[in-house]
Amino acid sequence: MLALIGLIMATVRYTVFSGDIEQDIEKEVRRLQVVFNMASDYAVINQYELGLRLDDEEQTYEFVKLDDDQKWMPLDNIKHFAIRELPLGVELELTLEGLPWQQDESLFDNRIFDEELSVRDAGVDIGNEEDKEPPPPQVFILSSGEITPFELKIEYTAQENDEENFHFVLQGIDTVPLNRKGPI
Repeated sequence: MLALIGLIMATVRYTVFSGDIEQDIEKEVRRLQVVFNMASDYAVINQYELGLRLDDEEQTYEFVKLDDDQKWMPLDNIKHFAIRELPLGVELELTLEGLPWQQDESLFDNRIFDEELSVRDAGVDIGNEEDKEPPPPQVFILSSGEITPFELKIEYTAQENDEENFHFVLQGIDTVPLNRKGPI
């Protein structure tokens, strides 16, 4: 039974990676770099405001578009811009303008509490979690060709004893193309 589980786990691992983990992660980083540059061209040509939304809990990223109602909508209809899940062991660390991105909401930022520290009705959401709007993107890709300055560290943490940790860095400064460093 234990051998069967080990065999299944090995099969799952090798469906994610081709054998050279560093090469596979580098391929994924290059893909993100190219697709981000494509998204910038798409935004300029079509005069759309786009964004890159990273989910560090799910280890995914996706490109979104600001619609006419001023809501961020996924670009699921375009294959390259749809949500993308990163391989096992890969973590994202985003830095914006020298400060790490933090998604934690403060209890005292006037979203939940009013000036007298009592709960505001406007800050109380009761209902289905699926009805809530997704968070806005962390990185903006404007129709003018400008982007939010950022640095994205894509780090692989070794899953086995014979592997080593490494990371790549994608850096965007005002416009595309993105700069890539690594493996480091």
